Amino acid sequence: MSGRRTMSRGFGLLSTLAAVTLAAALTAGCSTPGSPSPTSAEAGPVRGEPAPSAASPYWVDPDSDAARQVRAWDREGRKDDAKALRRIADRPVALWPAWDAPGPEIAAATKDAARTRKTVVLVAYNIPHRDCGLYSAGGAKDADTYRSWIGEFADAIGDAPATVVLEPDALPHIADGCTPPEHHAERYQLISEAVDTLKAGARTKVYLDAGNPDWIVEPEKIAEPLRRAGIDRADGFSLNVSNFQSNASVKEYGALLSDSLGGAHYVIDTSRNGGGPLTGDRAEAWCNPPGRALGTPPTTDTRDDRLDAYLWIKRPGESDGTCRGGPEAGTWWPEYALGLATRAKS
Repeated sequence: MSGRRTMSRGFGLLSTLAAVTLAAALTAGCSTPGSPSPTSAEAGPVRGEPAPSAASPYWVDPDSDAARQVRAWDREGRKDDAKALRRIADRPVALWPAWDAPGPEIAAATKDAARTRKTVVLVAYNIPHRDCGLYSAGGAKDADTYRSWIGEFADAIGDAPATVVLEPDALPHIADGCTPPEHHAERYQLISEAVDTLKAGARTKVYLDAGNPDWIVEPEKIAEPLRRAGIDRADGFSLNVSNFQSNASVKEYGALLSDSLGGAHYVIDTSRNGGGPLTGDRAEAWCNPPGRALGTPPTTDTRDDRLDAYLWIKRPGESDGTCRGGPEAGTWWPEYALGLATRAKS
């Protein structure tokens, strides 16, 4: 089936943790082909959205792939490219902790973030039977392993301020019928338990992933899975993770879904949606699409009472997979990152 996500592997937290960061996870985005071309207003910040300079409360990884690439290009004399890539390197991007041992990465990030009183953005992506056996197949081997993993994840956060996007794709894959029915009850139970485990942290916010408007087209089809997974005890839901749908279309969808959930709050991934989705009937339109751009920089200044933040959840510049000449999923791809940065409007 078209429009599935892939897992990417994120690299770079701090140089002292290079050995463990190789296991970090990152998805590459779901969308069906044939999305309408965005208007110029949708492609960049529009009236009522924050200015690009709006302050962000989130932590910036000083040793991300983008930051290291900037330093390398500076040394090589690629000054203009290095300057452009700072649009990624100098902005907060989510951390996808390792599947086997998430604690060290999270602890290092929260410690570094504490120096500047910033909030770490994290993604928990290790649910059993992940991604319907497709590109991102895997996850914890069983329910008990997942419970241990999410417990270590939460313990490493402790009382530090953190925003967690919980299990991208997991509930949308129930809603679209991809995850076999025999796994549904366990998945609901594990995500519900994960909400409680993470919310035990005094300053942890949790958002359950709800896909994007080009995937689960009718909001009510994802509303019920969100209810069964504990949305009432979470801080809200996330939209557009690793995808390219425009702010305008995602906000319209988010408002409808929020209404279905009694006014639930939400966050939007704007890491690569500055040019909207790839147009036309393109195979795997979500996978390393050409001509895309960085979207609204991360901020909580959204001018919308129910939209809590624009976040960069997908790590821009990491490959979605071997499609369109890309490297293995999750591998840092400097030239693709440069394209996203140079086409950005802010």
